[in-house]
Amino acid sequence: MKFLPFILFTVLTNAAAQLMLKYGMMQLGPLSFAGVNPLLKILQIVFSPWVFMGLSVFVISMASHLYVLSKVELSYAYPFLSLAYVAVAVFAYFVFREDLNAMRIAGIALICVGTVFIAQGGSPIHGENELAALPTDSTREVSR
Repeated sequence: MKFLPFILFTVLTNAAAQLMLKYGMMQLGPLSFAGVNPLLKILQIVFSPWVFMGLSVFVISMASHLYVLSKVELSYAYPFLSLAYVAVAVFAYFVFREDLNAMRIAGIALICVGTVFIAQGGSPIHGENELAALPTDSTREVSR
């Protein structure tokens, strides 16, 4: 629970980056490489304002995720990233008017339930189980 705010920050920045990337690509219109140098087209995409901002926020999200991974188990932290899909689906419904049908809502509910199960189980902090098994000074004194 101690690192949950950092995990949620990672999730939210990941979702925000995806929304910015989508908006940026919508601003650029359909991609066509016909008659255009592919490298110039890629540079045009990367340096368009919303795509560039989305990539920048994604870098922040990855930096946050690396911090989280240095503190908690991967099998605990990684499933939380699925909550980014939940956030993206909800925001895409409201912002981009994308479809949010019954099957997607059911899938979102399953993702949320699964994430709650994962959050409740196991030791999320690296080495927490191993530290509990190590002898303390008081147990060393008794064994002498």
